[in-house]
Amino acid sequence: MSLQSHLVELQKRHSDLERKLEEAMRHPSMDSLAIADLKRRKLQLKDEITRLGGAETVH
Repeated sequence: MSLQSHLVELQKRHSDLERKLEEAMRHPSMDSLAIADLKRRKLQLKDEITRLGGAETVH
């Protein structure tokens, strides 16, 4: 898998988590731990996208 296609896949997963997070936050019955987990996973993806995006510009 090329770096560019990996970045595209990570961005897609990040967008999917964003949608899930927005939906979860609209439901007051949603577990706060589940929301925190979604936020953590989304941040991890964002960090990886940023790290790989920076690596792409170095080469």
